[in-house]
Amino acid sequence: MTLSGKQKVLILVKTYPTPSRKYDELVCTAGITETGKWVRLYPIVFRALPYDKQYAKYDIVEVDILKRTKDFRPESYRPLGAPVIKDHLDTKNNWKQRKEWLTKVPIFTNLPKLIAKSKKPNFLSLAHFKPTKIINFIWEKQEEQWEEKAAKQLELFDNNFKKVKKIPYKFKYIFEDDSGHRSKLMIEDWEIGRLYLKYANKGEDFACQKVKEQYFDNFVHNRDISFFLGTTLACHAVSKNPFLIIGIFYPPHTTIPEQLSLF
Repeated sequence: MTLSGKQKVLILVKTYPTPSRKYDELVCTAGITETGKWVRLYPIVFRALPYDKQYAKYDIVEVDILKRTKDFRPESYRPLGAPVIKDHLDTKNNWKQRKEWLTKVPIFTNLPKLIAKSKKPNFLSLAHFKPTKIINFIWEKQEEQWEEKAAKQLELFDNNFKKVKKIPYKFKYIFEDDSGHRSKLMIEDWEIGRLYLKYANKGEDFACQKVKEQYFDNFVHNRDISFFLGTTLACHAVSKNPFLIIGIFYPPHTTIPEQLSLF
């Protein structure tokens, strides 16, 4: 069922900003409506929003939406105006409210079955996924500058905010699903980019090690991790596995005392 009009959405995903030819830069935002539907809100030039409209993860926002006709993915919607913050779900009682909201959508445990649902006729492009075992966390070097076309596009705009810096590494989880199928997926979450930049002035290797301390040593051992997975429009129809990790859900294990959220 296609949605339209005003919707209340729990924001679960904010990806790292990327340059856009048409909109300067964009942040992919996704979440779940109060009726249990995944939605991708696009385009949103997040850092250009007024400060009081710059929503955080786990904010509940109200936003008027319209299905994007140029995007075949069923969860993709155009926001008609800036989302309005209505509430925030905190971390009390081991993230109880956040967990309850997530029960509105299924949780997948088998990646090949999820990938099959991303193909015709479903074209599913957003999902909650629980790995059975996280084996490792790695990083791979990538170009330190945006592609030439994107970089030139940024120069065309008179911005009131600092140009976004490209992260020179791709961070990835290696994990197994409930069938023992092993995968390696890149993480596109805004938080991981922000964490890297926090330590980048102390050296790239140091910064990468600090990211691993958080996302592997802390999250994997002390938290009950699951992933929010999403696809890109360019790769969805052509990639064997179109999914990226666009967000991480990391409540404390219920058997240990709750720790303060680090973000």
